[in-house]
Amino acid sequence: MMTGPGTNTYLVGDKDVAVIDPGPAIDSHIAAVLAAGAGRIRSVICTHTHLDHSPAAAAIKKATGAVLIGRPAPEHGGQDRAFVPDRVLEHGDRVLFGGVSLRALHTPGHASNHLCYLLENSRMLFTGDHVMQGSTVVINPPDGDMLAYLASLEMLLGEDILILAPGHGYLIGEPHREARRLIRHRLARESKVASALSRLGAPTLEELVLEVYDDVQPRLHAVAMRSLAAHLAKLAAEGRVRAAEGRYSLVQSSASG
Repeated sequence: MMTGPGTNTYLVGDKDVAVIDPGPAIDSHIAAVLAAGAGRIRSVICTHTHLDHSPAAAAIKKATGAVLIGRPAPEHGGQDRAFVPDRVLEHGDRVLFGGVSLRALHTPGHASNHLCYLLENSRMLFTGDHVMQGSTVVINPPDGDMLAYLASLEMLLGEDILILAPGHGYLIGEPHREARRLIRHRLARESKVASALSRLGAPTLEELVLEVYDDVQPRLHAVAMRSLAAHLAKLAAEGRVRAAEGRYSLVQSSASG
């Protein structure tokens, strides 16, 4: 339900190959990746350590001796703690091999350790779960952070990107238009949160999700509550919402005379 058609694994390079997001530890998938790499796999690069993106890294490293690259798993959020990178990347670091240059962009929000990778040769951005095709991503506190997510989307607007290669779904054209669309979508959802709080007074999360995600099938409300909690945490950090005893309310601004 959460991965659409599945997790995309990308093989980048020619004589030397990097595997981007090896995916879950499914034997048939690992075998397919190894066959596609055909003895050329030199590195395994992960965008983040959610369980649908990084667990196959260990098996591919064992089979090929590949170097693991990315950022270690954070404490929270059901992460793949078994992923231990040989090389830890910071924002702006490059992975260079066989005439290929991948530049890391630290894009926290969906996960605090999330990196996108810009293939500078062709301006293709491997987005992991920062941008998905066909759906918006879940922001799941405490590791997920809506304020950081929006800032990371804004950052993409300053990059020269031609096409997006997402972790789920198909390639996405017009990257800046897509980033702006996602920002508008999140801010529109945030506006629904504020409106619902104004109407309901001091609702619980369960009461609020019925109003804010009335356009989403009820079977998805349990998942939607994660992103709703992230919206509320953002508004609380901005001093616009307060939480008390499991209920949420707007902070009323006092007018100065």
